[in-house]
Amino acid sequence: MPLVRAHFQVKGFVQGVGFRYFVLRQAAVLQLNGWVRNRYNGSVEGVVEGPEAEVKEFLDRCHRGPAWAEVKEVKVQYEEPRGETTFRIRSSV
Repeated sequence: MPLVRAHFQVKGFVQGVGFRYFVLRQAAVLQLNGWVRNRYNGSVEGVVEGPEAEVKEFLDRCHRGPAWAEVKEVKVQYEEPRGETTFRIRSSV
């Protein structure tokens, strides 16, 4: 099964509501690799790699987010997979 890589940015009320930890849990459940971090502009950015169906499910879950989040927009850009081996929370940028 071919792997895909999606670079995503989530905008709305997504910081201070556990969004990064929500994303970390979803990646673990779906067995995906990549990273997520807060951006200084108030958005959350990340990369996810894995089978196409699971990546699409992951992105669908990002549109909902955790209970306290208010997701306004999710931008996704597909890229060539780079062989991510874990999913982690990175430092803010």
